Amino acid sequence: MLAGVFFACAESPKTTLSSPAGNISVDFVLQDGKPFYSINKNGKTVINPSRLGFILNGNDFLNGGFQIIGTETAEKDETWQQPWGEELDVRNHYKELTVKLQEKNGKKRRFDIVFRAFDDGAGFRYEFPEQDHLKTFEIMDELTEFVLAGDDSIWTQRLFDRDYEQLYRKSKISEITDTVSTPVTVETADGKYIAIHEAALIDYAAMNLSPVTTLSCEKNSFSPQKTKANGNVFKATLTAWSSGIKVYGNTPFKTPWRIVILADNLNELAHSRLMLNLNEPNKIADIQWIQPMKYIGIWWGMHMEKMTWTEGPIHGATTKNMMRYIDFAAKNNMDGVLVEGWNVGWDGYMVGDGTKFKFSMPYPDFDMEKISQYASEKGVSIISHNETAGATSNYEHQLDSAFAFAQKQGIHAIKTGYVSPLLDGKERHSSQYGVRHYRKVVETAAKYRIAIDTHEPIMPTGWQRTWPNLMTQEGVRGQEWDAWSTDGGNPPEHTTILPFTRGLAGPIDFTPGTFNFDNPVVPGTRVQTTIAKQLALYVVIYSPLQMASDLIENYGNRPEFEFIRLVPVDWQKSIVLDGKIGDFVVTARQDKHSQDWYIGAITDENVRDIKIDLSFLDKDKKYTAKIFKDGANADWKTNPYPVEIVEEEVDNHTILDLHLAASGGAAIWVKAKEQVR
Repeated sequence: MLAGVFFACAESPKTTLSSPAGNISVDFVLQDGKPFYSINKNGKTVINPSRLGFILNGNDFLNGGFQIIGTETAEKDETWQQPWGEELDVRNHYKELTVKLQEKNGKKRRFDIVFRAFDDGAGFRYEFPEQDHLKTFEIMDELTEFVLAGDDSIWTQRLFDRDYEQLYRKSKISEITDTVSTPVTVETADGKYIAIHEAALIDYAAMNLSPVTTLSCEKNSFSPQKTKANGNVFKATLTAWSSGIKVYGNTPFKTPWRIVILADNLNELAHSRLMLNLNEPNKIADIQWIQPMKYIGIWWGMHMEKMTWTEGPIHGATTKNMMRYIDFAAKNNMDGVLVEGWNVGWDGYMVGDGTKFKFSMPYPDFDMEKISQYASEKGVSIISHNETAGATSNYEHQLDSAFAFAQKQGIHAIKTGYVSPLLDGKERHSSQYGVRHYRKVVETAAKYRIAIDTHEPIMPTGWQRTWPNLMTQEGVRGQEWDAWSTDGGNPPEHTTILPFTRGLAGPIDFTPGTFNFDNPVVPGTRVQTTIAKQLALYVVIYSPLQMASDLIENYGNRPEFEFIRLVPVDWQKSIVLDGKIGDFVVTARQDKHSQDWYIGAITDENVRDIKIDLSFLDKDKKYTAKIFKDGANADWKTNPYPVEIVEEEVDNHTILDLHLAASGGAAIWVKAKEQVR
């Protein structure tokens, strides 16, 4: 029998927590002294009874023999504002239940389980109070399960710990046979959505999910086997240290939140703020220096082998080249320029040695002071790249000097990188070791007024609420794969999946904006979109730091580049207007600093005709819609470049009819007029 299926078990009275609107409820029960929870929405079970608990070092099971020694309830309702984000105001309204458990016999160890029920889902975490018989401990396994009620469609990414750069695949839940990373997204038979992830991953190991077959209410029933699921059961699988230990802890101690988002449609799914609400409020007093930006950079030139990261005749990070990029940025409404390969150590990196990097020592042909001064005069920010090659100890030893150097040069944003299978040659990126490192970088950067864009990160879990200088992260198979992957590049459906999978975890540094699809380095690999779809990605895929990734020569006098010049990166409201995961997406966002709206529509490999209902516009205003759409005969394989630009008057009664080419799209600027009807 599967976990959550009970036969002749002694059961404690059920304790129920309901969300503020009463649509979502969480039930807690002890079965023969073992803790289980379940989640329901509108009276229908979504998560069947699922076990909770731990195995500590020494095969010490901390998952049974419990009694409830008390419960506490609470409620909170607040609205807080994001310094930057997909919308300005976030409501945080939940009801809370704390169940206090203690072993009946033996050491009588304790832990509490805190549940929070929101109207868009639920979260829970374990809290270990300070106690005599559980001071220092080592977690070998977390037994948390998610027993899904139906064998529905699910989008998952096979766990590849270093960078989460895998394609998402669609299957039935019961067909999953290997460990997957979170978030995972489920579409139920009745068209609803479930997403499982975690929030506030602090000093703990990342949670992955493994399909398991387990028994309940039987001796030794809590020894999960990593076999093909005989049902719809996922178990938390924590990323281990090289020692095999999952988590080192000392009481008092709190785990991350395990979250389940429940949505009736894609708009509710994409814009649930449950994860953010389960993180602590902002800890940075002065946030005026944290500014969303659009930027360009010399990065694509390295991928196309027109430039190099290392010193030499075509070194990309030279004073002359940077000034050329700064000039382009200043003339084209771009806020910043990213520079990679500027600092000593890249020659060592190319042979796999990240310990040679010096993060405050530029190459001789890169005059940082001259460049920074020139950029400041032009009103352009420099974004500095700190590649570590996974040599985290080397980076931590230089953190203060590196960030002080950047601050002295007027640099307020740094892109960090960890291109290595392991950190310091032995620890996995999403282990507790990695979590501690990434957190230390973000917190140290805040002291020096520096924003962070992390590549090869841990999967985001909402830290940006607490530390809003953590602005964006990779953790995705981004557009760089269209330069060098051996499988031809990102398939057309890839970006129609991301907003509802990886995008649920937080901002994505996907780096769109390629205008020239020729690839002399890997001729069989290329961007598998039209140009119009590249434009639409600036709206569909969210990041407060957005790159225009191509060489500036490829933008030239292209009229469609106007959309990239104009599109904001900070929003007061966002709406998913239409879509189907893996097929198409239509997203609208309102500029934070005006009444203008921007719309992005993208499709997969199929030609598609769509209607965009503009009823979300202010009924008292008229607008001009400037539409950048696929031109005549556009097709991602044969003719990706045609873009037609048209204008028309619109209002909240307008329905736009658009034709999207194969892997095509449309990007629309809806500008509010001054007059009021």
